Amino acid sequence: MSINVNQTVPATTTVKTDKVDQNIQKQQQVAQQQTAISQPAQRQDSVSLTSQAQQFTKAQEKASNSSGVDHKKVDEIKQAIAEGKYKVNVEQLARRIVQFEGELFGKK
Repeated sequence: MSINVNQTVPATTTVKTDKVDQNIQKQQQVAQQQTAISQPAQRQDSVSLTSQAQQFTKAQEKASNSSGVDHKKVDEIKQAIAEGKYKVNVEQLARRIVQFEGELFGKK
């Protein structure tokens, strides 16, 4: 038996190859669909702040930028002391010292 190498490929082989290619494409499409189903769609993350949160943020910024000292009041007291007009309420001072020591040492 001899094989003719110069002969063209029969048409049936081309049809079989086309069907194989179509089957491979279908399998790839099914695999892509299954992958798309198994993986949830990527979402864009977003954040929205309520007006209360925005106010709180502003208050935090203001507090962190301040020193916690009322410089206007300090200046008024310094001026009153320098002028001799500052009066100390001795009873109130004693009461607050006792209160402070009580809190400090756990006694009320």
